[in-house]
Amino acid sequence: MAFENLYVWQRAARLSADLYKSLSECRDRGFKDQITRSSLSVPSNIAEGMERESDKEKVRFLDIAKGSAAELRTQIHIGMEIGYIPKDMGSRWIAETKEISAMIVGLMQSLKSAN
Repeated sequence: MAFENLYVWQRAARLSADLYKSLSECRDRGFKDQITRSSLSVPSNIAEGMERESDKEKVRFLDIAKGSAAELRTQIHIGMEIGYIPKDMGSRWIAETKEISAMIVGLMQSLKSAN
């Protein structure tokens, strides 16, 4: 299956794009760079993993994507705390990262059980 057809990849890519657009005016380049890089890492690692040959490699990259989602969630919390991210928007993004993480875990489990 092409990674573009995976709902988890579509949601992660949409979240990253939304985050980029919403933070386009953020003047703190360090924060903006870090949070956008972690948001890009989630769908990118899902894509890279799903293009790998072995299920073991796929799971490894999905695990990295899950870690990046946790990193992103942490940065959203901090962004809300320091006033860079409105609370309502941040809460939606946090919920989305949790759902994406759960979907990644489910995909990892299905790949592990296939062996």
